[in-house]
Amino acid sequence: MAEVKYTEDNIRTLDWKEHIRLRPGMYIGKLGDGTSQDDGIYILLKEVFDNSIDEYMMGYGKQIDLTINEGIVTIRDYGRGIPLGKMVDAVSKMNTGGKYDSKAFKKSVGLNGVGTKAVNALSSYFKVQAFRDNQTRVAEFENGELLKESKLEKSTEVNGTLIEFHPDNNIFKNYRYRSEFVENQLWNYAYLNAGLKINFNGKILYSKNGLLDLLERKTDSDNILYPIIHLIGEDIEVAITHGTQYGEEYYSFVNGQNTTQGGTHLAAFREAIVKTIREFYNKNFDSRDIQTSVIAAISVKVEEPIFESQTKTKLGSQNVAPDGPSMRSFVVDFLKQNLDNYLRKNKEIADALQKKIQQSERERKDIAGIKKLANQRAKKANIHNKKLRDCRLHYNDSGKKISDEGKLATTIFITEGDSASGSITKARDVQTQAVFSLRGKPLNCYGMTKKVVYQNEELNLLQHALDIEDGIENLRFNRVVIATDADVDGMHIRLLLLTFFLQFFPDLVKMGHLYILDTPLFRVRDKQKTFYCYSESEKQEAIQKLRGKPEITRFKGLGEISPNEFEDFIGDGIKLDPVILGEGTKIEDLLSYYMGKNTPDRQEFIINNLKVELDIADEEKEVVDLEVGE
Repeated sequence: MAEVKYTEDNIRTLDWKEHIRLRPGMYIGKLGDGTSQDDGIYILLKEVFDNSIDEYMMGYGKQIDLTINEGIVTIRDYGRGIPLGKMVDAVSKMNTGGKYDSKAFKKSVGLNGVGTKAVNALSSYFKVQAFRDNQTRVAEFENGELLKESKLEKSTEVNGTLIEFHPDNNIFKNYRYRSEFVENQLWNYAYLNAGLKINFNGKILYSKNGLLDLLERKTDSDNILYPIIHLIGEDIEVAITHGTQYGEEYYSFVNGQNTTQGGTHLAAFREAIVKTIREFYNKNFDSRDIQTSVIAAISVKVEEPIFESQTKTKLGSQNVAPDGPSMRSFVVDFLKQNLDNYLRKNKEIADALQKKIQQSERERKDIAGIKKLANQRAKKANIHNKKLRDCRLHYNDSGKKISDEGKLATTIFITEGDSASGSITKARDVQTQAVFSLRGKPLNCYGMTKKVVYQNEELNLLQHALDIEDGIENLRFNRVVIATDADVDGMHIRLLLLTFFLQFFPDLVKMGHLYILDTPLFRVRDKQKTFYCYSESEKQEAIQKLRGKPEITRFKGLGEISPNEFEDFIGDGIKLDPVILGEGTKIEDLLSYYMGKNTPDRQEFIINNLKVELDIADEEKEVVDLEVGE
């Protein structure tokens, strides 16, 4: 092996923008193309929007305007405006900002002066303009490099800041902002800042009742067991109810930041609910019976918060302020007083809550024996050798739990059949990608109880592979990808898996972990070029681009795609369709329509779509005949 020289020439000093562009993951987490809610392009938007929110929280400006047009983001707030003399420094010099002084931004989201600089460095174009006391200044950047800066000019505009940026296509390849993800992000801002008006591409988002509005939007009123309990205190707000679904569903926030991975405040909240309810009823209920089917939200304001990563998705602060009470005592004391008082004043809700806990207790005891046998079977089946090809990130010699940052990179593909799972297994990145192989079609579990999951070997082994038996808190993979053939059987398997997750683990879908793998239908090639096409129109375009008579392959199943080809489809060029529940979607109605007994509405839907499929088939036949004739 040749000796690698290590000299003074190997020592480099990077300026701020070079370091961010070289190691973007340190600043914004994973990159992605916009198909996942935690992809980098949404973090860029959040970093800029957080500054506008901080202005609102300090009492300046009542509206924030956001437009996204062809990948270009423009945000205008009506706060105080960045001080004009330091405007360029504020967006281009590390460790420069106005939030180090806790008097000015006592409970701010961002305190380290990095966010806007990262947006600047990772954008092919970045513009900042501040309006302050009838004066304005504008500066423009390219890849973090200052292009031009104007002199101070007079202005009649209302005070505030305008930032426009275009994420760099060389870093965020083939990215696209999904409006549903952006809107969900903005609604969270609206709920946490009651009274703030957000104008997103002409649509107004506004909340009057904070977390109460959030839970009303996230739940189906027909499937909650009692009216939402809404409690507000100094620096804390909570909303709680119980539904009919399995699992737990929490939404947690710190200083307006959606902490999707929870943290000390959420742990304290879950403990406080159990502790308060036990003491109120004077019964030592099992915590699982209290927490199952809970739907709740918590928002706290913390002075100088400590997050476990730059993306601020998990709170690490043990105290609500440097010299303040512990997070645990702060949350527990608040709930112990306020939730207890609420239940004493609302006997009907207290009775409904107790009835739900007792029902959960009966169901848990009913399946206890079956669950024990199912766990023994799963262990005996040696899941990690026969069903699951795990990724190496989950094999650590010390046996320690995978880190939250590491988990963000992990993906599991759920496949059907040996050929499909074999191709993906050979092509995958063994560090971060795992494969679970189904045997045949899974059970249609619509309308069944959790007992069926333990009685059915395939479903039981699947929940063990994901480690979601006791809820998604321990979910081992950030992305759960259904990878089935693009034929009738594949679509049916996909639908059955969707039913399984929506029936028993709806929070896995709601939290944005479930995806569908999009694989090509056609390969069109000649001796020089190869095109992979995902639709009939793409196939026709590819044919036009090639000279001479091309070779056209129609992939009928994943097993027909070689491992070498699969490297593109599950690597950097992976195409995933996130499973998103539309606004106001009722899971029970959705499953009943597609998986329940035939209804006139569904029969009409099938007949209409069957006609469309037959029309398409006839068109494809004509195209095939034409190709053969040529």
